[in-house]
Amino acid sequence: MDRLERAAGAVVGSAVGDALGAPLEFGPAGAFSARFPAPGAGGEMHAGGGWEAGEATDDTQMAVHVAESLLERGGLDLPDVFARFQRWAADDPKDIGVQTEDVLSRRLPWDQAADAHYRSSHRAAGNGALMRAATSAVYFARDGRAATMQAGRRLAALTHGDPAAWEGTAIFHELVRLALDGADPLAALPEILAAVQSEQRERYAVVLDPAWHPSRATEFNGAVWPCLGSAVWAVRTTSAFEDALRAAIDLGGDTDTVAAVTGGLAGAVHGLGAIPARWTEPLHVPLPGSGGRVLRLPHLLDLARRLLARVPVQDGSAG
Repeated sequence: MDRLERAAGAVVGSAVGDALGAPLEFGPAGAFSARFPAPGAGGEMHAGGGWEAGEATDDTQMAVHVAESLLERGGLDLPDVFARFQRWAADDPKDIGVQTEDVLSRRLPWDQAADAHYRSSHRAAGNGALMRAATSAVYFARDGRAATMQAGRRLAALTHGDPAAWEGTAIFHELVRLALDGADPLAALPEILAAVQSEQRERYAVVLDPAWHPSRATEFNGAVWPCLGSAVWAVRTTSAFEDALRAAIDLGGDTDTVAAVTGGLAGAVHGLGAIPARWTEPLHVPLPGSGGRVLRLPHLLDLARRLLARVPVQDGSAG
């Protein structure tokens, strides 16, 4: 399996997980299998919760804005990413995280808004930066461990002032990087944890341990570390993309984001060919803040190709 197959798997897999999980968000554990008891039978990409069948949420929308900034600016331009987030938020997306909305509406510069939120609320460890990281993980994968993890931290810090959010995003970046190389990313977790900021290392060591189960989480999976731990658990305990997504969504809670993170990692591990066509065919990504564009599978595949090859675009659209 080549790197493009894995990169496309990460980008498309994250979007698929997002759209699959969205109708069941904040529902009980086991709801997915209760509704779709026979794996592979079809119909799983359904409407609900205000979402159309196959419609991706803010998780994927923000990931696309990150991707298009990286491609159009030729690298990490944090003020540009933040400005795109602000335009997106101002264009009335169906869903936006409470914390992210507060940061983007503060009318503060890009390098002050998230810190101001954190200092005033003392709560900024949500999974809203992790959920959008699949595209940036692909883009920075060629740069090695230190650089890809640092890029994850810097992108997370745009909206999340808590270092826990930075480290979770950094870990995910590195897991995807290793998967794109054809390595076993989960086998490298001890090495990855050694590169995590010491203040955050223990909490991630707990949720990424092979013995950990999401039922042991001490926080809701809308927090960044149980969200990442749940995604790693779903990939570790299954052998196929579809099974990993089913396991992730069946956890309940913040199902779209847990499934988006799971889908990004599982897609990088198993490749694009492992993602069922019945899930990719209805997939679509409305893109507030971008002139009413709606991205579908061909656009996401082109986006993955450009991210992997770092092909710049000049026309304001990576699709």
